Amino acid sequence: MSKRNSAASKTAARERLRIEREREAKRAKAKRQIIVACSAVAVLAVAGGIGYAVVQANKPGYWEDAAKAKLVAPANTSGKDGTTVVMGKASAKKTLVMYEDPRCPVCAEFEQTVGSTVKSDFDAGKFKLQFVGATFLDRNLTGEGSKNGLSALGAALNVSPEAFLEYKTALYSVKYHPKETEDKFKDDSYLIKVADTVPALKGNAKFQKAVKDGTYDRWALEMAKTFDSSGVSGTPTLKMDGKTLTGPGGKNAPMTVADFNTALTAALKG
Repeated sequence: MSKRNSAASKTAARERLRIEREREAKRAKAKRQIIVACSAVAVLAVAGGIGYAVVQANKPGYWEDAAKAKLVAPANTSGKDGTTVVMGKASAKKTLVMYEDPRCPVCAEFEQTVGSTVKSDFDAGKFKLQFVGATFLDRNLTGEGSKNGLSALGAALNVSPEAFLEYKTALYSVKYHPKETEDKFKDDSYLIKVADTVPALKGNAKFQKAVKDGTYDRWALEMAKTFDSSGVSGTPTLKMDGKTLTGPGGKNAPMTVADFNTALTAALKG
């Protein structure tokens, strides 16, 4: 091969290599542009997602909206916002005030142990009963079962005082009362399931609609305010004539029938 041909071949080879390098550079540039564009879109998407999350986090919750809803007080209530719930025979001279939170495990224990005695004395006309509902466990444990349970109790009270008392007993029963860390009362379907054990509430379409619609949600919140302003710090708390009924030690509610009878006898005489 002549030197001329050899030089020409080398020149042609270098030209092909140059062209290939230019093509590769263009491909690399295009690839970088795509990556940059995709990265920008990803950043915007993440920013948008964070923005959405922040908006959702700051969006008023259901119960915040319920606090502004129209107040509907159940039947068989009186006083400001219908938060005075007193029931019993007109002839009863004394009133036993019971402060309870639907999620409260100690309230459930009290109802399971002493509840039938309280009901028997109430039926006998020894005293009227006044109920003050609390929802502080929703704040302490997070959740909404106390509020939702209290609203359902309002729906039962709207049916009758008897239905209210029977429903409260059912909610506190061994079978249906959940652990305080299990927020079962937040579910309307569970509350209705428990209500079906109460004759006056079983299959009661009006009661069920009130529970599902949250008819007494605002009332439950107002009732909770009554508890919060009462000065009572725990549940269950029992009072008569402004004095707290306690068991041995003088600090907690009487948790046995014997202790309750002792405390009640003294309160009725006072």
